Amino acid sequence: MNGLNRRATAVTDAVETADALAVAREAAADAVAVLQAAAESTHENVVTDKQPRDFVTAIDHAAEEAIVDRIQRAFPDHAVMAEESGERSGTTTHKWVIDPLDGTTNFMHGFPMYAVSIALLEADTPQVGIVVDPVRGEWFTARAGEGARLDDGRTDDSRPIRVTGSPRLDRRLVATGFPFRHPEQIDRYLAAFAVLFENVGDMRRAGSAALDMAYVAAGRVDGFWELGLNLWDIAAGELLITEAGGIVTDWSGGDGHRDKGWIAAGNPDVHAVLIETLTRFAA
Repeated sequence: MNGLNRRATAVTDAVETADALAVAREAAADAVAVLQAAAESTHENVVTDKQPRDFVTAIDHAAEEAIVDRIQRAFPDHAVMAEESGERSGTTTHKWVIDPLDGTTNFMHGFPMYAVSIALLEADTPQVGIVVDPVRGEWFTARAGEGARLDDGRTDDSRPIRVTGSPRLDRRLVATGFPFRHPEQIDRYLAAFAVLFENVGDMRRAGSAALDMAYVAAGRVDGFWELGLNLWDIAAGELLITEAGGIVTDWSGGDGHRDKGWIAAGNPDVHAVLIETLTRFAA
């Protein structure tokens, strides 16, 4: 590829990434409309057990179809990885990673902690990320190199967000998630929990990894750790946190979190202390 062609490709990629966030917002809005319409009648949804204590509803599928349809109309050459419908191949290095309803169990019970999560990866690195809380009307967005922002669904109302700055773990609020999909790891998880619990200000488990990570980016919690997550749980949240000044790694401080789903995140100081503990329990 000559220099002119390389420059043309770079410009095209930049435009495509800029357009991608707008499309992601439209896709998220489509999914939010599905969730809000169903929120008052979740007891009537068709529920299927994917595995013990891991559920999918008809609403998950409807929200996902709305997202995928919007994205594929805008970017038909992009690959798609969606939680419920699996992967569709593409002809570029771009891949959309979609969780239409992160926190399905919460949604089923009317517990108001669930989210829509959409990310665009380019060569396996997040470039665009959006996490939407339909209950509170909060939209957390990020584009690589441009910081993370929070708005109410209107871009003219957005403000930048940052991770917290304090290094004191004993005063920090840390979020986590139980390994309900991986009961074979419960002893390892509880051992790590016991050590961290003695050294943090408090711990929270709300049931939506996407929102936990958005809250780290917004400075509402200081750190987050969990094991056995999937890429669609964390891809958008990872970009939010890194663009907000935080760090996201696996439990050993490496870059295996996207593959394995063992994740540690937070402001740089809290992240360092999390890794100091979690690396002892990493598989």
